[in-house]
Amino acid sequence: MAYKITEACVSCGTCAGECPVEAISAGETQYQIDDQICVSCGTCAGVCPTEAIQEV
Repeated sequence: MAYKITEACVSCGTCAGECPVEAISAGETQYQIDDQICVSCGTCAGVCPTEAIQEV
């Protein structure tokens, strides 16, 4: 997986709405990326208002 969602996530859901392959879903405390579905396009990182999504 090329991207991860850090603790800076405020669970706004912006990333999930923009993911072209629907690899992002709400977790218990923050959103999470399913590395089996993610295509490492970076769209989520580009739209995150808190810059919580970082390239690994």
